[in-house]
Amino acid sequence: MPPNASGEQWRLHHGAQSAVVVQLGGALRHYEVDGRPLLDGFAADEPITGGRGQLLVPWPNRVGGGRYRFDGRDLQLPLTEPDKRNAIHGLLRWTPWQPLARSDDAITVGTSLFPQPGYPFHLAVAAEYRLGQEGLQVAVTTTNVGETAAPYGAGQHPYLTVGTELVDTALLTVPARYRLCTDEHGLPTGQEPVDGTAYDFRTARPIGEQRLDTAFTGLDRDPAGRSVVRLAHPSGRHGIDVRVVEGIRYVQVYTGDTLSEAGRRRRGVAIEPMSCPADAFRSGTALTVLEPGDSNTFRWGLGPWGSP
Repeated sequence: MPPNASGEQWRLHHGAQSAVVVQLGGALRHYEVDGRPLLDGFAADEPITGGRGQLLVPWPNRVGGGRYRFDGRDLQLPLTEPDKRNAIHGLLRWTPWQPLARSDDAITVGTSLFPQPGYPFHLAVAAEYRLGQEGLQVAVTTTNVGETAAPYGAGQHPYLTVGTELVDTALLTVPARYRLCTDEHGLPTGQEPVDGTAYDFRTARPIGEQRLDTAFTGLDRDPAGRSVVRLAHPSGRHGIDVRVVEGIRYVQVYTGDTLSEAGRRRRGVAIEPMSCPADAFRSGTALTVLEPGDSNTFRWGLGPWGSP
């Protein structure tokens, strides 16, 4: 594999923190604090697999059959998850993004999503990555620069690690009251309370052998409107938080059991903030409709806590 398989590499620094954003898909490749990796990312000379660190625009997760109806038109997206006959994770993962602004501790990268088969809408997208006292802040702002309304959702796909060989012994906290039930295609069939089920992670507990590819909603939030999903070391003394800040109503938790690369399975936990659930283009659930000229901001963050 040639060097920089994901294109240009933009490194950010702030104190003991370091992060790397890449040109391919504007993805987050690496994040560390005091030399300790907090993401199960990928090297500059490796291809991006499993959606690692990728931005999911203009929809996160899946669209069943890739077919949906919007504004009186029937539309068909490419089936990018052919084994389940779904369109998955948007249209910008394999597009080059370009730097729009740059400093030592921040970068904004952007791209255009032009009208195309299955998505005849025109969007301008900018993603800001910024290191600071609270960790890494990510803000994705999308503007409809076309002449018609556009269906829209966003997400991102970081894999977290607390240094364990497998995720089984890591402690997971998800402050959510509901989880989405899904069919064999990974599409929602309804939701159920987590109370009294194996999906109740409102109090920290080991993941164990449980296989998760599960969306959670009904997130508990602080007075500022933030919710925190936490992955902790088995000692309970340190870990990493995913902070849900703005424009996010769902969090997908994936333990990597179905990754095609056997050596990556259950090595990290994908904690994926999402503005809407899977199949929102068909169900309309939490779907954003961007009118011409409208913008939407999707904001989340990562931060360490404790000490090894």
